[in-house]
Amino acid sequence: MSKLNPTPLPPLSEITPQEQAYHEQVQRDLPRNFVANLAHGMLGLTGFRLMHAPTFVPAYVFALSGSKMAVGLALGAQFIGMAMSSIWGATLIEHRDRVMRVVYGVGWLMRLQILGLALSAFFLTGQWALVAACVFLTLFGFFGGMQGVTFNFLMSKVIPVNQRGKLIGLRNFLGGLTASGVAYLGGEYLVGSNAFGNGYGSTFMLAFILTSIGISALTFVREPQSLSVRAQPSRLTERLADIPAILRGDRNYRRFFFARALGALGTAAIPFYILHVGQFVSLSGATLGYFSLAFLLSQTVSNLMWGKIADVSGYRLVFLASVGLWCLSAVLLIFGGSLALFIVAFCGLGAGFGGYQVASQNFVLEFGKPHELPMLIAVSDTASHLMMAVGPLLGGLIATQLGYAHIFWLAVGFKLMAVVMVWFIHEPRHRLGPQRVD
Repeated sequence: MSKLNPTPLPPLSEITPQEQAYHEQVQRDLPRNFVANLAHGMLGLTGFRLMHAPTFVPAYVFALSGSKMAVGLALGAQFIGMAMSSIWGATLIEHRDRVMRVVYGVGWLMRLQILGLALSAFFLTGQWALVAACVFLTLFGFFGGMQGVTFNFLMSKVIPVNQRGKLIGLRNFLGGLTASGVAYLGGEYLVGSNAFGNGYGSTFMLAFILTSIGISALTFVREPQSLSVRAQPSRLTERLADIPAILRGDRNYRRFFFARALGALGTAAIPFYILHVGQFVSLSGATLGYFSLAFLLSQTVSNLMWGKIADVSGYRLVFLASVGLWCLSAVLLIFGGSLALFIVAFCGLGAGFGGYQVASQNFVLEFGKPHELPMLIAVSDTASHLMMAVGPLLGGLIATQLGYAHIFWLAVGFKLMAVVMVWFIHEPRHRLGPQRVD
């Protein structure tokens, strides 16, 4: 790993001794925290991408139910859980000087739901397996929504803004590279051979093991004490009432909020990509492996590019370029009819969706003041997760009544509206300058 460049600090006359000590600790612990976050992300992403890839979970739910609506309900349940918990996650940390214990506890609770999904696949069948899958996916989303807020806030404290793109790019590259190989082997050998009596259960168990190893790396993180926090714990109802004021307070954040929500609606089509392809090619275990490999490997390789663009030009450009690529690839999927074209489309979908995820999750860290970040993250996460919950349900209904192409076109329309919204956002780094360290 190349040497980490120090982040420029404001002139000494403009910062307090406390701020100076904070910046010095961030720089002193940066190599250690960078490596710990990289190890956590690499192994965690390997497992989580097996869960989030538009192949294994949708195919498993469809195999249990034979229903497109059931696929939408199961995936929607996961994001409903995420939407329910994001703001609650912010209230758990915004008054704390250090948040590492919360991050670690929530992370383990999230991983236990993957274990539950794996065990239910092994020991339950039919309707009970489907019900269990919906329950564990909902809880997986619930704790995932909390983790999204707490972990991103922790990263904003220990990784300076001009190093985050590098970290995210390397993390996603290494984790995605591993995930691509694991996904291919999972499709070819675990699902294809029905390993240990249930190929899907074996794949989910592998995801649990990898994510569990990954979170252990966070024990090496050294977290500085926050410069400012809320005076006292907040009630969830009080913070919910603050949301309109938060949106009114920053026009650029408000535009990002709506753009991310629109982009999230564009994910309505994702669970149905593989089902659409199944109308033209046989979805054997090997074929699932090919498409998982194409989607995840393209995410992996492109993340180095997205990370470099983010560090040099900011996440606004990453959002615009990646969502544009995502739209073009969806159009190719609609008009494709052969295995080769579908694989090319999945490569573009993976790269575009990967860049969208990088931008939507990290752009928010450059708005507002440090003590405002937990709620800014939580508010945008909640909107995104609500739309991602509605999306699969809407997608399942449209796919059932009208076919897959209609939901794909609708999703493209939402994503284009998100692009227009972000186009009018002023790049935060032009406003904040290079001094922002958080």
